[in-house]
Amino acid sequence: MSRARDVVEVLARALTDNPGAVRVDEAEHRGTTVLELFVAPGDVGKVIGRQGRTAAALRTLVAATAEHEGRKVTLEIRDVPPVR
Repeated sequence: MSRARDVVEVLARALTDNPGAVRVDEAEHRGTTVLELFVAPGDVGKVIGRQGRTAAALRTLVAATAEHEGRKVTLEIRDVPPVR
């Protein structure tokens, strides 16, 4: 588990109304670590923010944390499909 993943998880839990639904998956793709942030459908707007500013800030923090570790990391934000 990377520090970038920890940063995303802590911040996402603080931003959302349903922190229990927050999940961060980590995968490698062509030399880049891809972090997928899953949140409840009602919390997607809170994580993205007005005009994407919150999402941009999260991506900036992820990039800075990853650079400190000597890695390249990207962040993708997704919503968790409702349980049937």
